[in-house]
This record gives sequence, C-alpha cells and structure tokens, in this order.
Amino acid sequence: MLEILRENITQHREFTYLLLRRYQNLGRAFVLRSDLQDAFRELEAEHDAPPPDTSTLTQMVEDVQEAVITPPWVAFSVRPRVGRWVYLRIHADELAVEPLSVSEFLGSKERMVAPHLEEDRPLEFDIGAFQRNFPNMREARSIGQGVEFLNRKLSSQLFDGQGQGFDKLFQFLREHRCNGQQLMINDRVRDVDGLRRAIRAAEKALARKDRQTPWAEVAHALQDLGLEAGWGKDVGRVIESLQLLSELLEAPSPKTLEHFLARIPMIFSMLILSPHGFFGQSNVLGLPDTGGQVVYILDQVRALEREMHDRLAEQGLDIQPRILVVTRLIPEARGTTCDQPEEMISGTQNAKILRVPFRGRDGEVVPQWTSRFEIWPYLERFTNDVETRVRAELGGRPDLIVGNYSDGNLVATLLSARMHVTQCNIAHALEKTKYLYSDLYWKENEEHYHFSCQFTADLIAMNAADFIITSTYQEIAGTDHAIGQYESYGSFTMPDMYRVVNGIDVFDPRFNIVSPGADSEVYFSHQKGERRMKGLHEELHEMVFGGPHPEGRGVLAEPDKPVIFTMARLDRIKNITGLVSWYAANPELRKRANLVVVAGYTDASRSSDREEQEQIAHMHHLFDEYGLEDQVRWLGVRLDKVLCGELYRYIADHRGVFVQPALFEAFGLTVIEAMVSGLPTFATLYGGPLEIIEHGHSGYHIDPNHGDEAAEILVEFFTRCESDPGHWNRISQAGMDRVEARYTWKLYAERMMTLSRIYGFWKYVTNLERAETRRYLEMFYALQYRPLAARLEH
Repeated sequence: MLEILRENITQHREFTYLLLRRYQNLGRAFVLRSDLQDAFRELEAEHDAPPPDTSTLTQMVEDVQEAVITPPWVAFSVRPRVGRWVYLRIHADELAVEPLSVSEFLGSKERMVAPHLEEDRPLEFDIGAFQRNFPNMREARSIGQGVEFLNRKLSSQLFDGQGQGFDKLFQFLREHRCNGQQLMINDRVRDVDGLRRAIRAAEKALARKDRQTPWAEVAHALQDLGLEAGWGKDVGRVIESLQLLSELLEAPSPKTLEHFLARIPMIFSMLILSPHGFFGQSNVLGLPDTGGQVVYILDQVRALEREMHDRLAEQGLDIQPRILVVTRLIPEARGTTCDQPEEMISGTQNAKILRVPFRGRDGEVVPQWTSRFEIWPYLERFTNDVETRVRAELGGRPDLIVGNYSDGNLVATLLSARMHVTQCNIAHALEKTKYLYSDLYWKENEEHYHFSCQFTADLIAMNAADFIITSTYQEIAGTDHAIGQYESYGSFTMPDMYRVVNGIDVFDPRFNIVSPGADSEVYFSHQKGERRMKGLHEELHEMVFGGPHPEGRGVLAEPDKPVIFTMARLDRIKNITGLVSWYAANPELRKRANLVVVAGYTDASRSSDREEQEQIAHMHHLFDEYGLEDQVRWLGVRLDKVLCGELYRYIADHRGVFVQPALFEAFGLTVIEAMVSGLPTFATLYGGPLEIIEHGHSGYHIDPNHGDEAAEILVEFFTRCESDPGHWNRISQAGMDRVEARYTWKLYAERMMTLSRIYGFWKYVTNLERAETRRYLEMFYALQYRPLAARLEH
C-alpha cells in the first residue's frame, strides 16, 4: 500500500500538498474521519482531484479513521478492512510517506495531550504474544461465528487418527454427574473400544423396542452395558444419541460434533452476574443505572430455564435446573425489593435473585446506591462474598457463569478462575465508544467516570472469557467505515497510565452473535384482539390524551393526530432531548403528529443522577423555547411490562410510530418490542437497529447526528400514509414478521445452551483455558487494576 501511495502522491503533488495544509488549518490536533472527508471533498470541488477509481490517496481518505496533526507531519490511522489497521504519516512539505507501528501512532497521540511523556516508555498491554498458536479467523464475514469456526478447526486437529481426541471425548463423557448421580457412562466402560462395543450392544438391544418406550424400562439393561441416564427420555431418543456418537467415532465432522454435544446433560445450574444498579422485578426501571439490561436478564432467565428444563427432560433426567441472578443488595432501596437478600423470579420454577451487599474496607455494609462508575473498589470483596453465598446455595459450583456489563464481567472472571467454570461475557454496552476520546482524556473524565478502572476491567474480562455473546455484528466489528465497540479495544492509549497495542482481536473465535428477543407473553401484535388487555385502555387514554398529569408536562390539544412515541432513560446517550428538539424545529412535523415521551422525571429534584438532572433541565428549556405544551406530552412515569406492552399496541391502534433516537444503541430491546407490537419504527443507524431494521421495508434508519433529516423522514412517512393508508399497514406487518423470524427468546436460549456445551467441551479437551493468558491477566489485575480501584475508596 505504501509504495503505491507514494507513487500516487507523486502524481498528484499539488492536490496532496493542499489537502495536508487544509487538514493542518483545521486547527485541531486530532481530526476524525468525517472532518477529514469533508475537507477532502471541499478541495476536490475546487481543484482537480485524483480519479477515485484508481487513486490510493482517495481510497486512503475513504478508509481513514483519524488523523493526528503534529506539523509538519500528519499521521493517519487507516482501516482498509474490518478489523485490519494500517498506520502511517505524511510530511506536509516534503510529501514523504513513512509507516508507523501502532505503538508509534499511539505515542504521537500521547505527546499531544501530555508533552512531558516525550522520553517516557509507558507500560504496554499486548495480549497478542499469548495467542500466536491459537486458531483465529481471517475473514470479516466470519466474525461473530466463533463456535462454527472452532468446531471446524479444532475437530480436524483433535480427531486426527492418533486416538488422543477420542480418548479425550471418552473422558469428557465420564465426567458428567449431577447430585452424586453418574450420567452417560459408568465404570463398566473403560476405554474408547469399550464404548464402541457398548454402543453396538445397546443399539442391538433397543432395535426391537418401541421407540416410545421410556428410559426407565430399559435403564437396567443399558446400565449393565455401561450406559447411564442422560442418553434420552425414551428408546427413540437414546438410539438417536447413540447413532450420533457412533458417527462421531467413525467419521468426525463439526456438525455431528455440535449436534451430539448439544444433547449432553452438562448444564444444571447457572450463575448470572449483574452487580450494579437497582436489580429487581418492579419499580426499578428508570432508576439510575437501571434499564434495558434488567429486562434483558429477566427475560433471558425465563427463556434459559425453559430451555434447560426441556433439554434435561429430552435426555430423560428429572432434574430441576437452577439459575441464580446475583446482584448487589442495597439497604436504602427506594421502595424497591433491592434490600431483600432473595427474591424468586416470576415466570420461573426455580430461579431466584440473590443479593449480596457491597462492603467497605472494614467490612461495613455500604447502604446507598452507588453509580456504576464508582463501584470498582467493592468488586473484589463482593466476589469473595458471592462465592461463599453461591457455594452454600448450590452445594457446590455452578456449571456456567455469565457476566453482564463491565462490572459483572470482571466478577465473572474472578469467580470463573477460582471455581474452574466456563465463563460467558455479555457487554450490553461498552462505555469507551460512548464518549469521544474517553481513553485519551481519561484524566479529565476521571472524577466523574473513572474510565481508568472500567477500561482496565474490560481488557481483563474480555480476554479471560471462554466465550462472548453479542447481540449484533456491529457490536463486535462495526461497519465498513465505523469501528465496533469491541474493535475499539484493539489499540488505544491512556497517557500516563498504559498503552494498549494489542487488546482485543475481533477475529478471535470467542465472539458469537446471539440476538435476544421480546417477551412474547407481553409484547405481541396489536391485531391479536383476544390477547389484548382492554381493561387498561381507559388508563392509557388518560395517560396519553388526558389532562394535566401530576408527573408530566404538556396536554395534547389535537388528540386525533397520530402519535410519535418514544421511551427510554433520560440520559445523554439515549438522546431523547435530541428527538424533542428535532420535532420542535420542524413545523410540518408538528402539524402532522403529536409527540409522546416517557422518560426520566419531570422534577429534577427527584433524580440523584447528575446527567439525568441536566437532561431534565434541557427538556424544560425546549418546552419553554418552542412552546410545546399542546403538542408534546412528557411523562416521568415508571411503567410495568404489562402496561408498557399494551401502550405500544394502544399507540399502534392510533396509527402512531415509535422512534428510538439514541446516539448509539448496542442492540435496542425497545426497537423489537415496538416492532413486534406493530408500531412502524424509526431507530438510530448507530448500533444494533441498523441490523434489526431493513430500511424502508420493516422500519426506517435515522441518523441522530442529523436531526433535521430524521424529522423529514418522519414527515415523508406521515405524508405518504395520508395518500396511501396501506403504507402504514405494510411497514407495520414487515416489522412484526422481521422480529418473529429473527429475534425471539426461544432462538436465543437454544443457541446459548448449545454454545455453553461446545465451549465447555473445547475448554476441557484443549488449552482453551489459555493458562498463559490467564497468568498475564492476573498480573495485570494485581499490578494495574487493584491499585486503581483502591484509590477510589474513600
């Protein structure tokens, strides 16, 4: 690339010189992709530019992510493909091109914000050295399909004809027990050849049996052959399982391996960690640090318990699965159940919330809510207490540990290492991409956000996990021209602390895309009249179209107009005030539709969150500035799920729409809730909604950075619906079809259970535990994270 670029610059010296001068004249040390491209296009319009189809310079500007201006040099980070980076610099006067290492590029950024670092040699985090011999994907299209890659790659290595792979599979099958009961294989089978003989004998013994014959009637005969419970609930299921194993022993294939492992009874109990926020089943949504993540986990638990129960029953085991959701106990619970040590989860048979308090240095319980940005000093002591509590509750260790968000993932890492249990991480959202240059200017942000702890915890937990679940591809690797959340951890710097030159590799096979769903008992089509909660309609009418509300502002003067509906936490990233400002500034949109907002409080004194208080003040300012009292209804109310589901459908009855205007949304549960309810949905193109919605067919993408354009998209929709009433119906139906085909909790639970078995198997039979990596991360934890966290404790 560099040689071709040099030739291209030589051919277009004047244009390149003027372009670099223009970049320097922007007057900023750091220039982002959009500004670099704008400057290029402006110059292109004024001068003869290099032909776009042959110019390496043009392609470089198209692929560049950032420039660092250090006259006379301009350094660039270039992303020619997803997950692939090139660093270089160009001399603005001589037009010389030089390659840069990632460390050199990061160093140039550091010196711009901390000149005293000129001669320093910072600590560098580089996990790559420990992954040289580990199989990694190469193609961007494979990202997020880690388990398929691992099965193809490792099964060919494991079952290589030397016998070791089959021996390991045999030992793996002998490991399975539950409550002291031996499963799958007993001591009568001593080796792989003995297992082959047992399979042949069992198939012969079962051949004449009715396939519906229950396991109990053949158990004694099969136990004599060395086969214990776990093969199937009846003869038909047992035969299928035996045939799968026989095929695997005869001619191993990745697909056969996956199908067989999916049947093995090995997940009886799960530990799900979500330490921060108010975690409960009611009266918590909208409280600080409490939102979609809580809904996600509770729906996840219900779906996983059903799937665990069904799989165990299919394999002939009468065992009740256990799921424990561990969170923080908050004595000052604000009218919630967060001060209760235990709480059964509704809609489940045997799942519960366990709450463990945070403790200070002297062992005292911390009584008040603590922001997710402030919790880092408590997590190690919290982990110790959680381990004791969980072992007592389960009578041993769980079979799978799932972390949520940065704090839960760190606790999952510590527990997994101690208990030797497979670890799954779910980020939900990573703060690093929410705040521009949050790494580079970490010191300026430290007082409020403590990114030093959070980003360090993320690095440790991401690299320690056995597998990572994401809701979308974008969450991992972004798009052709925008980096993903995880990709942003590939390299970055926190001046005066450490530099990350190889942090996260998006081609690592630990990444898997498993999209969540909406609770089908609550969120369903507005057309399903027999399931509707019509008794709530009078309350909903008063809520949306009624008079002054004690916890609201605005009364809709023209209730016959369609409703633009939005609902989210009232914080900066959700951009609710952005939507209100777009609406307020567009007279045509105000003429055609009302706006109903359910977000936060209307009284800032009721919030203890600084960012929410700022958003509340801004919302009131918008009402006052634009005179929105009779066109916007803002409700600072907390809705339970049942009421929320019927509200979506009630808005759909009135031919309304749903708008999700977030600056970034990792997935977008409200998007699929609205779509499956039948509401045409307009959602941010930054994050999950870009994949959920097919623009113009099952909904619409909007750019939150161009609110005027987003408002026009809404105007065009309402205008078309007036001339073509069937248009609303087509978009509504396509949205419902999209969710029901791709985003359901049943699909999620099936995939999650299969992944946990496959990664558990590979962890057992190979070095997927990555002992060297863990030792490196343990050192980084002790020398870097622990002192950082200790500084925050008062």
